[in-house]
Amino acid sequence: MSAALLQVEALNAFYARAHILFDVSLEVGRGEVVALMGRNGAGKSTTLKALMGLLEGTRGKVSFGGRDLNRLAPYQRARLGLGFVPEDRRIFTELSVLQNLEAGRQPPRAGAPVWTAQAVFDLFPNLGAMPERPGGRMSGGEQQMLTIARTLMGNPHLLLLDEPSEGVAPVIVEQMATMIIRLKERGMSVLLCEQNTHFASLVSDRAYLLDQGRILHHGSPQQVQAHQQQSGL
Repeated sequence: MSAALLQVEALNAFYARAHILFDVSLEVGRGEVVALMGRNGAGKSTTLKALMGLLEGTRGKVSFGGRDLNRLAPYQRARLGLGFVPEDRRIFTELSVLQNLEAGRQPPRAGAPVWTAQAVFDLFPNLGAMPERPGGRMSGGEQQMLTIARTLMGNPHLLLLDEPSEGVAPVIVEQMATMIIRLKERGMSVLLCEQNTHFASLVSDRAYLLDQGRILHHGSPQQVQAHQQQSGL
């Protein structure tokens, strides 16, 4: 594995008094795509929220580029180059595609790919064909693309992707897979939460299996998928 960009050690997370994550440890290397696999309710989305600092009372160690993130607020983590794409597409429905992209624009970061509107249109031709369309008049798959594109405009080092294939048409899923592969080619790291094991296997270098808030297995996507099937998870 390449040098670790993100290191997570014994991460515990809570919703109020409910203990959701139990000693989760994982790594994402530079230029690596890692899948966090598991069924619905396993704790995948909670993991990404905890990494972004969106949950109170988390315990454990999270480091990014060698820097301890534990005391940093979400906006400070974003400024360091963490880009979070939540499952619920939070676009500006009254703004055009271009205006949504401009809302996500950040200055270039040392060592990170620099994204422009044209660059994301090259990555997502569907968006390039509708630059003036309001976000509210787009399909669910197009809105998902726009959410990812807007996050890329922040020039992140690491993209946290929450269920990108969920609830979108098969043709869009194929485009999402191509997009992730092209991001890796540009040197970007991706941590992908995904239930779709076939999709995860297509794009990921390594995978972790999460169930009931605990890491059960780690290896290649194919190894994790086989373990998942054998365990009935």
